[in-house]
Amino acid sequence: MGTRLSSPGPQQRRFAAYIEGLADAAGHADRHIPLKNYCTGLLLDGERKSVEPMAARLAPDNVRRMHQSLHHLVADAPWDDEKMLAQVRRAVLPAMQKHGPVVAWIVDDTGFPKQGRHSVGVARQYCGQIGKQDNCQAAVSLSVSTWSSSLPVAWQLYLPETWCQDQERRRKASALGKSRPVGLV
Repeated sequence: MGTRLSSPGPQQRRFAAYIEGLADAAGHADRHIPLKNYCTGLLLDGERKSVEPMAARLAPDNVRRMHQSLHHLVADAPWDDEKMLAQVRRAVLPAMQKHGPVVAWIVDDTGFPKQGRHSVGVARQYCGQIGKQDNCQAAVSLSVSTWSSSLPVAWQLYLPETWCQDQERRRKASALGKSRPVGLV
């Protein structure tokens, strides 16, 4: 007796449509599969959500190829952050508002602890995630909130003064590609 595959349920269909919208916002068709893989990697188990460990979880038999694909997406591919956030707003905000109106706009800073010093904006500064000064990136976000949920709608990476004054450091970081902190997708 064979097994019958069940069709996706409503949650799976909504999630697939959401990811498809993100892939479309990424632009060129060559970015669709890497973006879908990247989103999958963010959702998989594992503490570290950087490209290398995600590549190992996504393609254990071909880590190098997956790493290269994911790295190209986040570091070099010319997709537009604003278009991506606009797509997220179009998809998520109406669903949030079905449960109540927007009641607040929230401006907040977020720190991303970092081990090295080469990612754009990394400096010894206050990091809210760990509650003290340490090596991190910092971003300022704008979110909208209902009584039961919130959604980041805009954000900007903070560039510390040490980075503003160090043209060579900025040049080297630029040569390594764009920096897109993870977590708003």
